[in-house]
Parts: sequence; structure tokens; C-alpha cells
Amino acid sequence: MNIEIKDVSETRKNLVVSLDQAEVAAEHQATIAEFGRQASLPGFRPGKAPAALILKRYGKEIAEEFKQKVVNKAYRGGVEQSKLDILGVTNVDTGTIEASAAAQVTFTLDVRPSFVLPDYSDLATEIGASEPTDAEVDAVVEQTRGERADFKVAERAAQKGDYVKLAYEGKVDGQPILEIAAEKQIYGKVPQTWEEVEGENEGLIPGLGKQLAGVKAGDKKDVTITFPAEFAAVPALAGKTAVYAVEIQEIRERVLPELNEEFFKAQQVDNLEGLKSKIRTNLKGRKQYENRQAQRRQVTEALNAKVDFPVPESLVETETQSVLRNFIEENMRRGVPQEQFEKDKKELFEGAKKAAAVRVKTQLILAKIAEQEKINVTEQDIDAFIYRESMMNNTSADKLVKDLTKNRDRLRAVQQSIIFDKALDLLVSKAKVSTIEPKA
Repeated sequence: MNIEIKDVSETRKNLVVSLDQAEVAAEHQATIAEFGRQASLPGFRPGKAPAALILKRYGKEIAEEFKQKVVNKAYRGGVEQSKLDILGVTNVDTGTIEASAAAQVTFTLDVRPSFVLPDYSDLATEIGASEPTDAEVDAVVEQTRGERADFKVAERAAQKGDYVKLAYEGKVDGQPILEIAAEKQIYGKVPQTWEEVEGENEGLIPGLGKQLAGVKAGDKKDVTITFPAEFAAVPALAGKTAVYAVEIQEIRERVLPELNEEFFKAQQVDNLEGLKSKIRTNLKGRKQYENRQAQRRQVTEALNAKVDFPVPESLVETETQSVLRNFIEENMRRGVPQEQFEKDKKELFEGAKKAAAVRVKTQLILAKIAEQEKINVTEQDIDAFIYRESMMNNTSADKLVKDLTKNRDRLRAVQQSIIFDKALDLLVSKAKVSTIEPKA
């Protein structure tokens, strides 16, 4: 066996493996022998049938198995001799493989790029204060009251924070929106819906809630709405000005509950101080988590800026598909139509590829740090992963264990993810931390 390595790029190589005729013939004979041991032919005991009869009976199957054996032998030998740090096989050119001739198999491989790790012992990070302020605690108290608010009919003009029950029908230049966007009738005509007056969050029709202050039950008015230039929910309405005929049906005001025994009992506390203490603990935990995530992001950004190297194409391609899939799934849950993705396909792909290249580079850096620091995956790490996954997805731990046992690729992905996490935790533990105090 002879090998030759040809450079395609810094991270892609062609590994050309040549086998002489004797090596190829030996694999052919071994394949026939294997079939012979298992074959059952009339007139012959198992394993005693002549090779010629076995070839005649199982010729096609033998040819396929023989070819695969030669390729496998070439790959194993080529990898062993080349000492390449292979990340993946992107193509295999088998050429012609026959028992009577030498064979040459070419493997196109992506290999781990060579680079020197920068110093990662004292990366600078900034975090916010983890202790909640009194104002933040008070804001959550009011938010909690708001979540338990009652809505009572108001016999007066609508005010900020009220909810208005209304009907509407919209037109653009006199043409009903029902005709312009037939697949999105909710933007054209609705017999009954609720809208918050001057609420912080936009309703379905952008800007409608901001024009409802002062209306009374029974009022009818025309409301002019200009849709944003980029309106993914209904592209046909993007940038257009519509007039909605609105009929006010009812006004309800939000009445916050009293801070009394009943309210505190519902929050599983005894009094206001107990509620504030509970909120403060929860807020602190959330801030600590957010700070940890911010540090992880900052150390990876700092590392990426400190070292430059080419990233393997196949890894970027795989990661690009993952980024795209996650982005599309997330936005479809938010109601973005499929046609919008088609329209922005080129920009989406370019953005996903750029993000994927950064991710792959980060993973390669973390993998090298993990190797240098001798970070590995323990049974406790796997157990902790299984526990978290079963809790998050409401799945039995036994089922997850069986899935990981059956799916070795998934198990490797989990192990790799754990190593990346542990490497990040190490970087954060070594990082220099500056705390940004909140403004008074």
C-alpha cells in the first residue's frame, strides 16, 4: 500500500491510496471465503461449496462486499500512514476495483486546521450587578399584580391601559384588505377583538391601540394606519396606508388586586416583605445566569479576535444548515410566512453561513483548549445531561439512555457539547471580571 497526500486547501486534502494487485486479490478471496462459510448450497455441507459455485450464486453480493472491503482497507491504511487529523470525509472516488488489478481509491478529507492557541488565562469580561435594586423588585411586584388584575366594564372614555372591545374593517385606497390579503383575513375584517389602549406592545394592527384613547362604547371612527416598509406578517400590506372603520363595543379598565392576605397566599408568602424577598432571590438568580451567559459570549468573542485560521468547508456547510433550520423554525413559530423566507433566501443563507463559520471556529478553539487542559466527559456529566433533558422535555430518563445507547452519533454530539461547555466554564473561571454598576 502506498499513499499520496494532495492539498486542495489548508483544511481539505485528497488522500490517494494505492493497493497492489495482491492486496486486492486477497480481499476478494477473503470475501468469497466469508460467503462460503455462510452459504447453503444443495449437495454441499455449509462451508464446503466450491468457490466457483459460490461466485456464481452470490456474484453480485460478493462484488459489492468486496468493493467495500477494499475501500475500508484503503481508508484504514491511509489514515494510519498519513497521520492526518481528519474531521470528515467529503467524497470517495473508488475508481475501478477488480480482483485481477491494482486499485486506487481517493478520499477527499476535511482536516483540523493548525493554529497556536492564544493566551486565554485572563480574558476581560464585563457583567452587570447581580443584586437587584429596590426599584426592580417593586416593578416585579406591580407586574405580579398586573398578572392577577381584574377587568371591569368602564362607563367612561378609554384611557391608557384600558382594553377596548371593537370591530374593524380595513381598506387601502378604497379596496378591501380582504381582497388584497385574502389569506390573512384577520387584517381585513374582524367582528370582535380586544386592543390595549396605548399599550407597550403593538397589537396585530400596528399603531391601532395608540389611537383609541378617548373613545367611548358605541363610537364609530376611521383610523389611518401606515404599515411598516418591511411587514413580514403580510408582505402585500408593507408600506401601504390603510383606513380602518372601527366600531367600539365595550371598554374595560384594569383593576389591580389589593396587597392583602388573599394576594400573598396566592404567591405562597405571608406578607409584602416575604413577596419582595422571594422576588429578590429570583431576580438575583436570573441576573447571575445572564451574567454567566454574557461572560461565555465575551470570552468566545475575545478568543475569536485573537487567532485567525481557515475553517473546514464541510463543517461550515453542516452548521449553516443547522443555523438556517433553527432560524426558520423560530420565526415560523412567531408567524412569519414561508414566502418571506423564499423572498429573503439569499440574504438568509449568507447570514447563516457567516454565523456558522464563527461557530465552527469557536468550536475548534474550544476543542483545542479542552485537549490542552485534559478536559473529558465523565459519567456524572452524562447523568447530569440526561437529568436536565428529561426535566426540560418531560421525557423519561430511561428513554433518553436507550436513545443515546442506540444512536452513537447523538451520543458523540452530546459528549462534544459537554466538552465545549466545560471549556467555556474554564475560560470564565479564569476571566478578569469588571462589574458595571447600575446608574442612579
